[in-house]
Amino acid sequence: MSPFKPTAGAVSMASRLAGASTPLDARIIKNGIDPATYRYKLHFNHLISSARVSCAREVFDQMPEKDIVSFNRILSGYSRSGNVTSAEDLFRTADQRNLRTWTIMMSILAADGRGSDAVSLFRDMLREGEAPDRVAVSTVLNVPGCDVLSLHPFVTKLGFGTSTVVCNTLLDAYCKQGLIAAARRVFLEMPERDTVTYNAMMMGCSKEGLHREALQLFSAMRRAGLDASQFTFSSMLTVATGMVDLHLGRQIHGLFVRATSAHDVFVNNALLDFYSKCDCLDDLKHLFLEMPERDNVSYNVMISAYAWNRCAGMVLQLFRKMQKIGFDRRTLPYASLLSVAGSLPHIGIGKQIQAQLVVLGLTSEYLVGNALIDMYSKCGMLDTAKIIFVKKREKTSISWTAMLTGCVQNGQHEEALELFCDMRRIGLRPDRATCSSIMKASSGLAMIEIGRQLHSYFTKSGHMSSVFSGSALLDMYGKCGCLDEALRTFDEMPEKNSITWNAVISAYSHYGQAKNAIRMFESMIDCGLYPDSVTFLSVLAACSHSGLAEECMKYFDLMKYYYSISPWKEHYSCVIDTLGRAGYFDKVQKVLDEMPFEDDPIIWSSILHSCRIHGNKDLAIMAAKKLFIMTPTDATPYVILSNIYAKDGNWEEAARVKKIMRDRGVRKESGKSWVEIKRKVYTFSSNDQTNPMIADIKAELERLYKEMDKLGYEPDASCALHLVDDELKLESLKYHSERLAIAFALINTPPGTPIRIMKNLSTCLDCHAAIKMISKIVDRDIIVRDSRRFHHFKDGVCCCGDYW
Repeated sequence: MSPFKPTAGAVSMASRLAGASTPLDARIIKNGIDPATYRYKLHFNHLISSARVSCAREVFDQMPEKDIVSFNRILSGYSRSGNVTSAEDLFRTADQRNLRTWTIMMSILAADGRGSDAVSLFRDMLREGEAPDRVAVSTVLNVPGCDVLSLHPFVTKLGFGTSTVVCNTLLDAYCKQGLIAAARRVFLEMPERDTVTYNAMMMGCSKEGLHREALQLFSAMRRAGLDASQFTFSSMLTVATGMVDLHLGRQIHGLFVRATSAHDVFVNNALLDFYSKCDCLDDLKHLFLEMPERDNVSYNVMISAYAWNRCAGMVLQLFRKMQKIGFDRRTLPYASLLSVAGSLPHIGIGKQIQAQLVVLGLTSEYLVGNALIDMYSKCGMLDTAKIIFVKKREKTSISWTAMLTGCVQNGQHEEALELFCDMRRIGLRPDRATCSSIMKASSGLAMIEIGRQLHSYFTKSGHMSSVFSGSALLDMYGKCGCLDEALRTFDEMPEKNSITWNAVISAYSHYGQAKNAIRMFESMIDCGLYPDSVTFLSVLAACSHSGLAEECMKYFDLMKYYYSISPWKEHYSCVIDTLGRAGYFDKVQKVLDEMPFEDDPIIWSSILHSCRIHGNKDLAIMAAKKLFIMTPTDATPYVILSNIYAKDGNWEEAARVKKIMRDRGVRKESGKSWVEIKRKVYTFSSNDQTNPMIADIKAELERLYKEMDKLGYEPDASCALHLVDDELKLESLKYHSERLAIAFALINTPPGTPIRIMKNLSTCLDCHAAIKMISKIVDRDIIVRDSRRFHHFKDGVCCCGDYW
């Protein structure tokens, strides 16, 4: 760095100050201070107070005598103006430093996001023999990501273990890093506790999902006679939100109104967030309109709430209102709006927002960059998200998690695992959001061994104490076909929130255990938790998988009329699927008429599958024609309609549909199955000849077929609807992809080991019947996860009850 050179104006000004003739203050004479130095300080203090830091620096450099107080003031001025480079230059060239100097510089580095540099500076200060006071200690403990475990003994050694201020900061640091057990020890050992102590501990518990403990702390705080602050109410609303407890939230709302003037925008924003998370749009809108003061956060919460409820019109209306009111365009909630565009998903809105960011020069902003990655990923434009990620100069764990999550959302599970490994390789520490996403990658691949490795890693890193990480683990075991391990994880969790309950209900749903899913739903209600949209989606899916049409309509009505939750399109899809599979096509039409959404391919595919089950040819033709328009490249409707004709013996029409399919260039997706053995995945297609062990695999299948014949197995030729003779039909069934995968697993795994198979299509009737018999013959659990659900075969029986 070149030395600081004062401007000509500063030199002239300094000369005038030095030679000015003004009445001397009596203190100058009494203390023997040089008059010129005194005048310099007067002018310097005036410039600093006026936030004219550059001019103050010029005067400072011309002072005949520089003192540490003036030095610290200019360092503080650089801190307030955000001029970190000048602050570092000044600090580096200082002839003398005191404790205040070191503390200011640590704060500057921490505010600039350079936590490790701030901690290093603290250690440098100690090496130079400067003893810290409680302000310096609190400053370093407030540094994000500081090694609080190593700093704690040092704090005690310095004698600050009884200081309420320092202990509060220490406790808060533990809580922010998710180390609740350590925070709890600090809390219990404190000789005195104040409102700040309880607030920090309550917020730490609520962030980790320990909501009941947070409630107990709130009660203890009130018994101790301590007044609740705005942070107390905010913490308790976080608890109520986490528990999705509408009654508790309204009680806290009432306490807030009685304790204050209810004009605090910080608490009102927390209330908005609570009502939005409970899907109480009427309460939310009423509170928003009554708020005497609204800020960016207020609008941000409203925008997010309407986005979650798929109200795109209200989202854009609120954004335009923010622009008209006159909020600084550079401070508008662009990150939230990009999240909205992704959640809808609406790439048009996302690109418009990005265009505004380009005009304002905000595309390189940290939060905006991460939000762009998230938005493009959710809109299915993963390649664009990758380009933004690669170009980001500063990549934190949040950036990596956003990209990793995008890969998971787009089915790129293996790439997500590679990103996770790269993230660890460069030394970034995954957080609980990373934990949740990478668990989803494992479950997406149904690779249980990788899932168990991740479980071990996150346990060692301390993340599994979090209710959110525990819920992600539960969900992973459920989706990998390990229902027993999922239930064990659920039972062992000390604290459960609505996400936990949703995960266990979903696990039962995937297994077709609707009665257990409903039992868990009722237990969740008994625990005082309110179900949300996701809860009801899992319950309705469970009813669909088990053919419980009456129960499905009961819970659909409960959601709409008792809990006042507006159904998503996915809820209507579940109801239509359940009614259609039960053969209630008149009720299906009624739901279609009442649905406030446009029908989509998922709904008509569900109707087409129902028509296949019940032989409703007329409705099947209508559904197939709609799908030909909606999804022209999808072979499924052509294949199903052709099979319906073939099953009816109308081979001419079946051939005509297949000809249309060929003429349009539509290709049927090949059936594939894969199995994980010793951390390696093996893939099979129907009648696959590529595996080196194919001869052994076929020999194993032939051995099994002989045993199956003894048990009365009769192949179902209707599952091979081809214009070929019966012998060739039966031959084609013998080597379906899941059978090859099962035989390979039987050869390469120890007796008694469960076999887990993934399949990209739905399992056919004949394979289902065959695998039931194989499970009995080999005395093994065989879990097949097809495109719709899990089939757990054991002792010749499937968990689906032959209904899927």
